[in-house]
Amino acid sequence: MAFRAPTAATTHGHATPAPLPSSWKHGAFSGSSKLSGSGSVGGQAGRLAGAAHRVQALAPATAWAAFPPPNADYLAAEFSGHGVTFEAVGDSCAVKMAVRNGSAAHLLLPSGLVTSYKPAMWHGAATEVLHTTVGEGPGGRPVIRGGVSMDFRCARAVAAGGDAPPPSSWSPGGAWSLRDVRGGPTGSISVELVSVEPPGSGGGAEARCVVTLQPEALASEYAVTNAASSSSAVALSGAVCNHLRVSTPDATYAVGLQGSDYRGREPLLSEFSILPPDYYAAPTSSSPQPRWVSKGLDMLLSGGGGGGGRGAPEPDGEEDDNYKHLTAELCRVYRHAPREFTVIDRGRRNSVCLSRRGFEELYVFSPGSKYEWYGKFAYVCIGPAMLEPVVLPPGATWQGAQCIRNPNL
Repeated sequence: MAFRAPTAATTHGHATPAPLPSSWKHGAFSGSSKLSGSGSVGGQAGRLAGAAHRVQALAPATAWAAFPPPNADYLAAEFSGHGVTFEAVGDSCAVKMAVRNGSAAHLLLPSGLVTSYKPAMWHGAATEVLHTTVGEGPGGRPVIRGGVSMDFRCARAVAAGGDAPPPSSWSPGGAWSLRDVRGGPTGSISVELVSVEPPGSGGGAEARCVVTLQPEALASEYAVTNAASSSSAVALSGAVCNHLRVSTPDATYAVGLQGSDYRGREPLLSEFSILPPDYYAAPTSSSPQPRWVSKGLDMLLSGGGGGGGRGAPEPDGEEDDNYKHLTAELCRVYRHAPREFTVIDRGRRNSVCLSRRGFEELYVFSPGSKYEWYGKFAYVCIGPAMLEPVVLPPGATWQGAQCIRNPNL
């Protein structure tokens, strides 16, 4: 298998991006993505960067109300023949993939949340490597958190002249629909999702995600296109969070981060984030809520400091440990981190290799090891991020990817 790195930015005459590559090799990722496109964005870049920092989180209720629940029976009939099954789960639809060696993965529609990845292991059985929890949401609706979630934000520039309205923003989160299923259980299975900017937002941007299950890896490829017919550029920012199941952070190590510089950050809080209830910062008299609880991804993107909501911010530094122990409470964003590194859990005798492309930063969060072994908070959250917004002029496309590889066969 060979991973063919696409051009980081392309200019199209229409809103549909070129097909994303679907073949992956173990961690063979090219360098970071740079965006380009026809036309000049002029002074929009600065305004867009500031606008992206002010993007507000898409409320879960808004996302769910925008689309009717997916019909599992219809999807099963429409996309039969690829070894994929569909199952209704409340207001969601579970898409279940499995390949011949026993590796399997599940994702939910319309949220796009990957809730399970069970790669085949050296001992002959498949083992879950993702961590999820089920709680109660608005109206008693069950809410699944954790897994692999993606949170992208698109902010449009202020219109020039006159009494310009504030910048419009859009997030594809919670509004993904199934476009295609390719492959089969004898090789690899790819599920393609799409989300389109709502009418009236002044653009027509489109986001695509292709989740590919292979015998030894789970890969996710992302593309966001600003329509050629759009009248303004888009500032794109975002992150992908992998909640990895571990026995306890005390037995967990990140291998390969030595020499990467980092900054302390508040934990990323989104619809799918898992945070221990006692991790919140103490409220103040002027702010009864924890100071970052309503910020979500915006806190991470805007550079809001803080040592995980615990007192003074952790000073900037450079990682001096190539075998980073994740036993303590930790929330950092690493810059200049390697494109591939390994997470080892000695308690479960398991490891995964994480690779990324198109994302400059790496988000690392550990709740610490004071919680029950193999329990609700026995996980670490690691994933690629774009902290500095990337400007997409009309017709341009950004592409990025991540891969969770199983080295345990």
